[in-house]
Amino acid sequence: MNSSHSKIFSSLRKSLPSDEIRLEPALLEKYAGDKWFASRIPDAVALPRSTESVAKLLKFATKNQIPVTPRGAGFGYVGGCVPVQGGIVLSLERMNRIKEIHEDDFVAEVEPGVITQKLQDAVEKKGLFYPPDPASRADCSIGGNIATNAGGPRCLKYGVTRDYVLGLEVVLADGSVVKLGSRTHKNKTGFDFSRLFVGSEGMLGVVTQATLKLIPLPPYRACLAIGFAAMKEAIKTLRTILHTGFLPCALEVADAFTLAAARQRTRSKRLNGCNAHLIVELDGQEASVRREIQILLKVVKSQNPLFIEKGLGPDQCEAIWKIRREFSYSLRDTGLTKLNQDIVVPRGRLEDLFRFTAGLQKKHGFPVACFGHAGDGNIHVNVMVDLDQPDATKRCNAALDELFRQVLDWNGVITGEHGIGLAKKPWWPLATSPAVRELHSRIKRALDPAGILNPGKFV
Repeated sequence: MNSSHSKIFSSLRKSLPSDEIRLEPALLEKYAGDKWFASRIPDAVALPRSTESVAKLLKFATKNQIPVTPRGAGFGYVGGCVPVQGGIVLSLERMNRIKEIHEDDFVAEVEPGVITQKLQDAVEKKGLFYPPDPASRADCSIGGNIATNAGGPRCLKYGVTRDYVLGLEVVLADGSVVKLGSRTHKNKTGFDFSRLFVGSEGMLGVVTQATLKLIPLPPYRACLAIGFAAMKEAIKTLRTILHTGFLPCALEVADAFTLAAARQRTRSKRLNGCNAHLIVELDGQEASVRREIQILLKVVKSQNPLFIEKGLGPDQCEAIWKIRREFSYSLRDTGLTKLNQDIVVPRGRLEDLFRFTAGLQKKHGFPVACFGHAGDGNIHVNVMVDLDQPDATKRCNAALDELFRQVLDWNGVITGEHGIGLAKKPWWPLATSPAVRELHSRIKRALDPAGILNPGKFV
């Protein structure tokens, strides 16, 4: 850090509590990136405890033209919180209070640093339910979920994070604080600004409090795990389930490479010869779920699967989901680098997608592992790369380019959950029209005219 920077941050520290601006080299390195491969050591890390501190910090940063990169728990997969221009990383982790859970209003008031699973556990003790369930829910924060509009398996039935945001407190780039939305479950008072900030990846403002919608907790769950000899049979069964009139709370699929890795890790004999796998979960009142799971069982048996495993109640359901939670770890066990692409295709294109990724694997020489949220077409296409091979990065980018172009040709999208960040920035112009990019830029200029918030990303 040069002397001018040192003077600037010394001035900032005078206006904030002494431990809220940190300059220690080891700490700076800790906040240099997320789960993606890029990193940049910031000049300072801010760890505020209050909206007032965030407001002072952003006002100071705008006045002094200092880049500020907001950050949740750092569990993103696209480099969204990499401070590419240095400056200050603004971590909201200390603002981690659940301020209120109102059982009659079905509302939670939380700070952005609250861990998602902590909120879910707290509301479920009161018979309430916060459905969004990203895979990293034990580690990721509500603020990060809002910044990326996180989803998860249950979004098939219940929707994603934006569907549960009733109101937000946001600090804008100039330090002004705005309170958006309300704590009511319906509101048409002016523009829906709360949703503008959901999925904005820290480029429009900093969320310091969220009012979240809760719903009644379904009292019972039941699951089926189903194995198939071929992916074509799994997709046919998926279609049959939905066309029979079921709306599962989750409907997950996995391909042969993923299952082979999981079999190696878990030693599961059941997965022998299994080249495709579905998990279907129903929830609701116990009597109705027990009845529906029996009907669903008959529907699935008519498709001649290799096996069906039934789980009734939370313990048996969690035992079924345990293998799903092993998929990412199993792929890491291969020793290859997993490049996770959260593409989404129209549901009718799922079979085409799996056929295409098989061809992609043969053409470019990389294993491709696909699993994820089949019910809404959001499949995690994992290109498995040995980065020590010559030209691995170049070949990998060619494979990704081909994948994204095909997904867009099918009227799909290049990201359903993770965001654009840095990882997908090269394909942002491909995924959007010039008019749409200009609209993003106009909104960015209106809310952050100095361009200090998360600079260097897609807007």
